[in-house]
Amino acid sequence: MGVREEKVKVVEEIADRLTRSKSTIVTDYRGLDVAEVTELRRQLREAGIEYQVLKNTLTRRAADKVNLTDLHAYLTGPTAIAFGYDDPVTPAKILNDFAKRHKDLELKGGIVEGRVISAAEVANLASLPSREGLLSMLLSVLQAPMRNFAYAVKQVAEQKEQGAEA
Repeated sequence: MGVREEKVKVVEEIADRLTRSKSTIVTDYRGLDVAEVTELRRQLREAGIEYQVLKNTLTRRAADKVNLTDLHAYLTGPTAIAFGYDDPVTPAKILNDFAKRHKDLELKGGIVEGRVISAAEVANLASLPSREGLLSMLLSVLQAPMRNFAYAVKQVAEQKEQGAEA
C-alpha cells in the first residue's frame, strides 16, 4: 500500500469516527508531560472514549467528507481528538475536569450530535449530568410515586383492619 492509499484509508477512518461519535472534542495537548498524557488517556479509555493525536490535514479532509467544515477552525497546532460513542457528556466532562487541574490542556471545540461547538460550549456540556446521572435522577423520580402508592395502600389496609375490629 502506497503513501497515498494509506492517507486515503486514514481519512476514511477519521470520517467514520466523526460520523459515529456522539461527541468529538478537539484539544491542544502541548505542554502536558508524558505522565499527564498517560493519565488522561487512561481516564478516557476507562470511559470507552478514544483519544488520538491526528494530523490536521487528514482530519480536515475527513471533516470535509462528512460536511463538518466548521471544524477546520479548531484544527491548528498540536491536536488530539477524543471520540465518545456512548453519550455526548462524558468526554466533555473528563476533558474539562482534566483541563481544570492541568492548565496545559486546552479544549479547542468539538462536535456534538453532528453540530460543531466552541470551547465554551464544551465547558457548558461538561456541566450537564452524564447519562448515568440522568438515569439516576429518572429512577428517583419514578420511585417517589411508587413509595407514595405503597404508603397509601398500607394506610387503606390499616383503616380496613381498624374498621373490621370495630
